[in-house]
Amino acid sequence: MEQFLNNKQLIYFLPLVAFAILAESLLYKWRYRKSYPWIESATSLGVGIGHQITGIINRLLIQGVMASFIWQYRIYTVPEAWWRYPALFLGLEFCYYWYHRASHEVFLMWATHSTHHSPNEMTLSAAYRLGWLPLLSFTWVFFFPLVLIGFSPIEVFTMLSINLMYQFWLHTKLIPRLGFLEGIINTPSAHRVHHASNPAYLDKNYGGILMIFDRIFGTYIAEDANTEIVYGLTHPNYSKNPVNVVFNVWKQLLKGIAQKKTLREKIRLIFSAPQ
Repeated sequence: MEQFLNNKQLIYFLPLVAFAILAESLLYKWRYRKSYPWIESATSLGVGIGHQITGIINRLLIQGVMASFIWQYRIYTVPEAWWRYPALFLGLEFCYYWYHRASHEVFLMWATHSTHHSPNEMTLSAAYRLGWLPLLSFTWVFFFPLVLIGFSPIEVFTMLSINLMYQFWLHTKLIPRLGFLEGIINTPSAHRVHHASNPAYLDKNYGGILMIFDRIFGTYIAEDANTEIVYGLTHPNYSKNPVNVVFNVWKQLLKGIAQKKTLREKIRLIFSAPQ
């Protein structure tokens, strides 16, 4: 998830989030016979608040300025037909898949997205542990083609908001596999795999609501009931400081850039796989 939810959506969404986390904390203690990770959840909350503050600039520039500019030069306008929103839904799923995959495979994008993978336990609070600099990580590039081919910026980013809100319930260990739905839609089981740092599970299950593009492009893998999932980054970050959590990988990237001698080497590092 990145910053595309507006204030009105958050007003209705936050009470549901608070209730869900409270319910999860009670079930978590009953199921696992240990305390809910409230400290890590508080860190996620701090990161989430910073995400919303920086999101004001992200929304203004990405949705307000850049998307509106591209809309003026669109190559087509999608007509008001029955297939308009199904097409937008599938188109956005396709763009989201490639945005999400690139966020794992490109160092610059991983610097922002890694924040979301930093929790060392899988709870609903991980859903709002989100980076602060999607503008610098070129998140928006992956969704602008939808505007260019004729879907309005409002439609595109509203559909993206729906996609992101759907993903909230995926961040929990308490919901088991969902039978025939596995491999068709994104489920908590599929998303647990995505957040795992186990070597067999790395860089899998990128879909937002659907798993169709993971199936097509070979990145889908089902959760193995006999494999204990290890959550968090491959190089864990145990910091409780939201600023450290957000900028830890950014510091690694900037340090690597400074160590490179030529401009070509620096650019190559920026767009290389995360280290």
